[in-house]
Amino acid sequence: MPEDHEKCDRFIAALTPLCPPPGTVRTVRWAAAEEALGTALPTDYKRLVETYGGGVFAGTIWLLEPDCPDPMYDLVAQTAERDEILADLWAAGEKKPVEIEEGGVRLVPWGYVEGAGHFLYWLVRPGAEPEEWTIVLNEGRGPLWEAHPASCSQFLLDVVAGTSTSYYFAGIDDMVDPEDRYRFMPTSRFPA
Repeated sequence: MPEDHEKCDRFIAALTPLCPPPGTVRTVRWAAAEEALGTALPTDYKRLVETYGGGVFAGTIWLLEPDCPDPMYDLVAQTAERDEILADLWAAGEKKPVEIEEGGVRLVPWGYVEGAGHFLYWLVRPGAEPEEWTIVLNEGRGPLWEAHPASCSQFLLDVVAGTSTSYYFAGIDDMVDPEDRYRFMPTSRFPA
């Protein structure tokens, strides 16, 4: 696991000069959040939240955080809401992505894309360590899914740096206002 910690530190260290963190963040009660979710969370995600807090990267990707006063940006509240929404979609006949057809697999959202409605999830497989989870992106207004074998910080770094392999972020410069391109705006700065 030390190698995993070094990788996440490396991605966060590369992200912070491109997209400077706010300086102060809320304290997160990690044990309570993990208990509410019924799973441990990736160390990478915890370090990202401890560095930035919740908020929006490059004017487009919202990082959810536990204990956020606004349920729209709260990891635990959004997990419950997304579970319900996805269950309704699948009950109505929308096809599940093949990655979650196997038993015991669940999705936990960690971010979403402003305006488009895309959600970023961890693919949580039984027996898999949080650092082994795959990121899956669900198209906000359609049935398409994309898988990325990356951590949160690596995914965000790739988007901010303009090196993402995601179809949805290939043209980031066309999607984002130039003044927002390398900015992180914490949730605490938005009116509740």
